[in-house]
Amino acid sequence: MSITEDEARKVAHLARIRVEDAALPALARELNGILHFMEQLNEVDVDGVEPMTGVTPMRLKRREDVVTTGEMADKILANAPDAREGFFAVPKVVE
Repeated sequence: MSITEDEARKVAHLARIRVEDAALPALARELNGILHFMEQLNEVDVDGVEPMTGVTPMRLKRREDVVTTGEMADKILANAPDAREGFFAVPKVVE
């Protein structure tokens, strides 16, 4: 598949990018390069390859999912710069 200058102009218009007519051939070449790379990726055989979250094999840290009642409002409010009557106190935003 090859992108023409008219198609590059249309892509630029759809992307709301102003491209001068003199720059359209370069844009078409770049888009063709991207499409060529995507075609190369489609040629790779990925059957049997599991999806990864990164390039290094690792497992995410897991913890046991335990339901608690909380009961730590005092510890949480101790981190607040200003806490009053068991709540976070924040400056007024609307005047």
